[in-house]
Amino acid sequence: MEEGPEASGPVDASVAHNARVWNHWLNGKDHYAVDRQVGDHVAGMFPVIRDVARADRVFLGRAVRYLAGEAGIRQFLDIGTGLPTANNTHEVAQQVAPSSRIVYVDNDPLVLTHARALLTSTPQGATDYLAADAHEPEVILREAARTLDFGQPVAVMMLGILNFILDNDDAQRVVRELVDAAPPGSYLVLTHPTVELGGEGNVAAMKFWNENATPPITARSREEVTRFFDGLDLLEPGIVSCAQWRPEPNAFGEPAVVPQFGAVARKPPA
Repeated sequence: MEEGPEASGPVDASVAHNARVWNHWLNGKDHYAVDRQVGDHVAGMFPVIRDVARADRVFLGRAVRYLAGEAGIRQFLDIGTGLPTANNTHEVAQQVAPSSRIVYVDNDPLVLTHARALLTSTPQGATDYLAADAHEPEVILREAARTLDFGQPVAVMMLGILNFILDNDDAQRVVRELVDAAPPGSYLVLTHPTVELGGEGNVAAMKFWNENATPPITARSREEVTRFFDGLDLLEPGIVSCAQWRPEPNAFGEPAVVPQFGAVARKPPA
């Protein structure tokens, strides 16, 4: 992996942070006592959150396998990647297509530390990491161009990240700038928490989170999430619970709905 820029500041172990709490919910090891305390309290208020975390991660694998396989995508811009776990974007993509190029983006110093140590690439492909904020797509695009060719299709991955951009207009702006910079044939992959799909209990849990952890978070409705895909062609089955986006066949039937929207869309020809 190429050497990325320096982290913007030291790790703050006194306040729970989303990347580390998410890692805790996924049974990872990269978190502190405060992350476990807040994460367990949220899970006590909203028990399905652990299922959401797992479903979101499995959705990532299915989406990337489709894009690197059937769709023929060889470039991935993964914004808000979080702490490395099993089946990261580059691992899934390069298993299907070894020449895949992946750029990860996150602004947690701990994620940067682990990204340098753990993320690797096939000889045919490339993997890079940017310490950058999702609110600044112009910085992301400029730095990602060191590794990605924006003259060729790119999959813009935004899993569980737009919920940290609280203002609807600002979130729309971020998505639009990223999609506008990508050529036709590119894809937007997105997941987002909601208080729909049985997620009403998320209201109190998010309020607790915003009072005790960082960064602050918001849920969005199906209508609000749909706006992120304006001008794009949604792939079947459209905007659904991420657990039910093209689930892989198994002996137990359809997976349970989780209150996290998931969708994949393609940028059509101009």
